[in-house]
Formats: sequence, structure tokens, C-alpha cells
Amino acid sequence: MNFQAITVFLIYQTFKNMRALFLSFLLGFSCLTVCSQDSLQTKKGSKTSDNKTMKTEIATFGTGCFWCTEAIFQELEGVKTATSGYSGGYVKNPTYEEVCKKTTGHAECIQVEYDPTIISYDELLEVFWKVHDPTTLDQQGADVGPQYRSVIFYSNDMQKQKAEKYKAALDTSGAFNAPIVTAIEPLKNFYKAEDYHQTFYANNPNYGYCRMVIKPKLDKFEKVFKSKLKKH
Repeated sequence: MNFQAITVFLIYQTFKNMRALFLSFLLGFSCLTVCSQDSLQTKKGSKTSDNKTMKTEIATFGTGCFWCTEAIFQELEGVKTATSGYSGGYVKNPTYEEVCKKTTGHAECIQVEYDPTIISYDELLEVFWKVHDPTTLDQQGADVGPQYRSVIFYSNDMQKQKAEKYKAALDTSGAFNAPIVTAIEPLKNFYKAEDYHQTFYANNPNYGYCRMVIKPKLDKFEKVFKSKLKKH
């Protein structure tokens, strides 16, 4: 093999080695990229699994004016929302004016969406019994009419059984000076009240009714249930 042939051979071998090295580097880089992407996907998956959708339940109560009821229940830790509305009647999509005429069969109430891993239905019932007078028929203080009746609308058998058991125990114990007249009814409908009724106390703290009726009731509630309140 002459000098020129040797030179060509060496160049060819060098090129082959460089090409092999380049391919090796390229494959290694591709593997690193894929592995990095897999790692990112795993981390994203972990993040998604950590942020599981909170499973909530609903409870529906009537304790008189829904402005008061909403102001109280929305302060509880574990309560996601407290929506003012109408339930228990036979008129579809009633207005506030219609309910006030006392001809719809509806009661002013709130529907509570809550996390049962933080606050139980039993605890919600405890608040329900202690924040209003369950012995006055169709009346809470100066608010008089069937729309202000004391009522528990149950969503399932568990809620029905607990409500009935709690009511019977309170009556037997003589916790109140008169028999409890709270109605316990299946939840057949719930109509959200007009927007201006939602978070009414928070939006209108200086309104006369809020200052004279809701504020004192809320202050008392916060003292009794201090350990169950949201951390602001």
C-alpha cells in the first residue's frame, strides 16, 4: 500500500470513528431528553394526584331569615359555600316577593356545601340547633310567617336519621322550655335566591337589620363555636 493509499485509509478510519462518536453522543443526548421528559411527566402526575378534587356534600337548613343563617354557616371551617335560597314549596323558581306573600310553601333556607373530612353533618346539626329557636312555629323573633319556619331538608337517609335522633334527644332532655317544632323534610327542590341576597351580611354590615339582629347573633355564635371557625 503506497503512501497516498495509507493517507486515504487513515482519513477514512478517522471519519468512521468520529461518525460513530457523533452517533453515540446523539443517542445519549436523545436518551437524556426522553428520560428528562419522563421525569417531568412523573412529577406532573404526582402533582395531579396530590391535588385530588375535594369531595363535598350538601346540607340544607332553615332557621328563619336566610341572611342570618348564611352569615353563621359560612364562618365554619370545612364549609365551602353557603347559598341562600328557597325550598319546601310548590312554586317553581319563586321570587323573594312571592315567598314573602306566604303563598308559595317555600321556606327561606341555605344550602351548605361542606367537606365531611373537616366538618361532619353532626357538627352542622349542633350549630343548627344552637343558633335559632326551634320551638316557635313559623317565627324567629320579629320575623313571622311560614317562610321563617325551622326546618331541616335531608338529602339522604343518614341525614334524616341523624336529624330525627338529635331532635328526639333534645326534646327528651328538656334542653328547651317548649317542644321542638322543627320540621324534618326530604329535599325536593332548592332555588337559589336573587344575587343581592347572597353574602348579604358581609356586603351590608351597616344595614339596620344586620346591625340589630345578625351582628349580635353572629357574635354569640363565634364565642360558642370559636374552635370551629375558619382561620382568617
